[in-house]
Amino acid sequence: MFGIGSTLAAAALAGAAANAQQIRSSDHHLPNESDPGPKNSALEAENPDSVWSPETDNGTVAPFKYSFALARKRVENGGWTRQVTVRELPISKTMAGVEMRLTAGGVRELHWHVEAEWAIMLYGNARITAVDQEGRSFVSDVGEGDLWLFPKGVPHSIQGLGPDGCRFLLVLMTAISMNSRRS
Repeated sequence: MFGIGSTLAAAALAGAAANAQQIRSSDHHLPNESDPGPKNSALEAENPDSVWSPETDNGTVAPFKYSFALARKRVENGGWTRQVTVRELPISKTMAGVEMRLTAGGVRELHWHVEAEWAIMLYGNARITAVDQEGRSFVSDVGEGDLWLFPKGVPHSIQGLGPDGCRFLLVLMTAISMNSRRS
């Protein structure tokens, strides 16, 4: 009895495996692979494994990228921000990103974070100001391609300069992620 049942089960599994191999084609021409309707070709080109996942994909890897273009912009008088945090990108537990645009004269007022702030200027010019732990002030003008780091707890502000302000990317890293980078 067990011998016949095992043989039938093995045959069923072999048949299922053969069918599984037939449901995918290298050029995606099979009826079950059709994708009618509108497409976002630009996004699909950026994420080909999301459109047609590799055979080895078992679907358990959390997304590890999230476009700022998908994040909601918060528009203020002096510019705008959009952020990507653990809410949008669950795998990112120790860092968050903010894309910010400041108009000429627009200011991100004096503030500080419990995390360190790294930044890169993507466009234009800005003036960064900080006050260190000894109360000394620091002022520097930065331009496209420049980087800065404000350690956690250091008060700082950012102002867009003329003629067209600036745009930059901020990365806020918790002490946990910074310590793990050292090891």
